[in-house]
Amino acid sequence: MSGTRIASVSGVRGIVGNGLDPSIAVEFAAAYACGCEPGPIVVGHDGRASAPVFMRAVHAGILATGHDVLDAGPTATPTLGRLVRDLGAAGGVQISASHNPPTYNGVKFFQSEGMVLSPAKGRAVLERLEARDFGWVAWDKLGKLSEISNPDERHLGDILKVVDVEAIRRRKFTVLLDACHGSGGRLGQALLRELGCRTIVLGAIPDGLYDHTPEPTETNLKEFAAMVPAVGAVVGFAQDPDADRLALIDETGRYIGEELTLALAATRRLAADRGPVVINLSTSRVTEDIATRLGCEVHRTPVGEIHVVEKMRSVGAILGGEGNGGVIDPRIGFVRDSFVGMAMVLDLLAASPEPLSQLVDRLPRYAMLKRQFPLGAGDPTELFDQLVDAFPDAQADRRDGLRLDWPDRWVHVRASNTEPIVRVIAESAELHISTQLADQIGTWVTTGKGS
Repeated sequence: MSGTRIASVSGVRGIVGNGLDPSIAVEFAAAYACGCEPGPIVVGHDGRASAPVFMRAVHAGILATGHDVLDAGPTATPTLGRLVRDLGAAGGVQISASHNPPTYNGVKFFQSEGMVLSPAKGRAVLERLEARDFGWVAWDKLGKLSEISNPDERHLGDILKVVDVEAIRRRKFTVLLDACHGSGGRLGQALLRELGCRTIVLGAIPDGLYDHTPEPTETNLKEFAAMVPAVGAVVGFAQDPDADRLALIDETGRYIGEELTLALAATRRLAADRGPVVINLSTSRVTEDIATRLGCEVHRTPVGEIHVVEKMRSVGAILGGEGNGGVIDPRIGFVRDSFVGMAMVLDLLAASPEPLSQLVDRLPRYAMLKRQFPLGAGDPTELFDQLVDAFPDAQADRRDGLRLDWPDRWVHVRASNTEPIVRVIAESAELHISTQLADQIGTWVTTGKGS
């Protein structure tokens, strides 16, 4: 099938009917399942309109390899990770295209530990797919399908254990939640109800009929942001459709965004305990500054949730995440978790007499720019070599593209695996410096030489 389809070590994503169809989902699911250890596989989905079609296709692919399916229905990605671990499953599949428009859907695979696939395991799935090694079983060996009742219960219970529930309840916060017609509305409402909040929820029904482009960016959340002060909310929480990302709006209607979700969570978490923190190479320095000032080690990894998780496990981190609003708390699970982010922000507000706007203004201030440029002629590796030579005063990190660090600024340059473009992220204390740095690197990327 031609069209838009991106297959990677974490799964597959594409435009429904033009790159992604049910037969692809069946084969990917089977190629994944036949490599799992014996045992059931948990399957969930976000709220996309195409979910019923692809849910049944994934069920078929797994059942045909002899594995039982435990169906969680419309369930958030972090909750699915918890279910895999809590139920002792052999693995898990989340049917989701994350923040992509409604024309997309996709399939993401999980390890038995409740985290996304490692690159090695993901490559093994792709190799089995290419070899058409699906492990089909005979009629009397087919798996059985059953449903999971109350899939959110243990996830919710553990989140409530890591915050001061009574302190939050005493404040009787008004909260506005945009669940984006995805899979986060059910648990989001339950969590906020348990925390004693007066909650106004938009997009609670997981039907994929999005009120706006689903990625929780400032542009897409303009109307939502205006509603926060209008209803007297202390904070606006905006999830993406599978609820692993969280953007914030303060009580004045100002878009705080996703980068500072992790920083605020770190502010609260590190106030209680000290320990290592793990973030990726593209995440803002704000979280790093907070941790460093409190004497905590900070580790950076290549971009990608699994890289952060593997490093967290190896160093015994107490918090990790990425700058897309993805908070990872090992006490809860090893998946980016918007619900943990919400609970920690409310915990922070309950412990302070200041509103969210003032708490944010107390954070270290940086200006970050995220841009993409067409890749000029030549090998990206050669481009990175040239940049290292051109900036000998910068500390270079080559683990994921190239990150150049100076005491007052940094830039991360990564070639896309799916498009002829290079992504450039620059950050400094001043917007004009970040702009200059991004433009300078962008010129180099497109022409092969600096300005």
